[in-house]
Amino acid sequence: MHLMTATRPDIAYAVGYVSRFMENPQEEHWVAVKRIFRYLQGTKTHGICFKPGDNIDFRGYSDADWAGDLADRKSTSGYTFMLMGAPVSWGSKKQSSVSLSTSEAEYIALSLAIQEGKWIHRLLCEILAAANETGPELMIREDNQSCIKMTKNPVNHGRAKHIDIKLL
Repeated sequence: MHLMTATRPDIAYAVGYVSRFMENPQEEHWVAVKRIFRYLQGTKTHGICFKPGDNIDFRGYSDADWAGDLADRKSTSGYTFMLMGAPVSWGSKKQSSVSLSTSEAEYIALSLAIQEGKWIHRLLCEILAAANETGPELMIREDNQSCIKMTKNPVNHGRAKHIDIKLL
C-alpha cells in the first residue's frame, strides 16, 4: 500500500479511503479495491514527467472536503507539491477532529501542506545553494477565501479560536 501511494499521487485518496476499512471490510470495499487495481492496470504506462525550463517552478496546492466522512463527519485534507510540472510530494489524510466549517477544514489542510512544503523548500534551497543558484519562493495555492484571510491575519478570529494551537 505504501508503495502505491508513494509512487502514484492519483490514487492516494482512494487507497487512503479504502484502508480505513481494513479491519472489517465489506463487499463494497473489495469492489472499490478491485476498481483501483483496474485503474492501475489501465494507466500503468503513465509516469511522472518533469518539464524543462529556465526557471525553477515550485508550487503547492492544498484542499479539503468538509465533513466528507458520513460516519463521523470528519474532513479529509489533501496537498500536492509540483516541481517543474511534476508532483514531488503529495498526501491525503483524514483530519483528527470534526471541523465546524469549510474554512476550518481548509485551514487545517493548509497547515499540513505548509509543514510538508517547508521541508521540501529547505531541501530544494540547499541543493540549489550548492550550485550557486537561488531557490524559488514557497507558494501554496488555496481556494477558500476565508482560509486565506485567516492566514493573512491569524489573530482575532472568534470562530476559529478553538483550532488546536499546534496548527499555528
